[in-house]
Amino acid sequence: MVDASVLDILIPVVLGVYSLAYAIYSIIVLRGPTVPDMVLALDVMTVDLIVIYLLIALFYNSPMLAIGAIPLASWILILDLVVAKYLMEARRK
Repeated sequence: MVDASVLDILIPVVLGVYSLAYAIYSIIVLRGPTVPDMVLALDVMTVDLIVIYLLIALFYNSPMLAIGAIPLASWILILDLVVAKYLMEARRK
């Protein structure tokens, strides 16, 4: 088991790294070279957001905050399905 003082130091550092990655992916989503690159960056942003959300729940020791990760995970699945269908239709034309 990890000591609570280690988590108090480690979680803000990891949150900073994920926040920096989130900012970089935001730039790719806004200025991406192709649509698949933008979709992939949006997928990774959503996964990073889920991790950030769960780290915040762990930091505050609140399992109720972790429940919010479930709709985000569902949203990324639906987004992938819709965009994949759109890209398949565009490729057929």
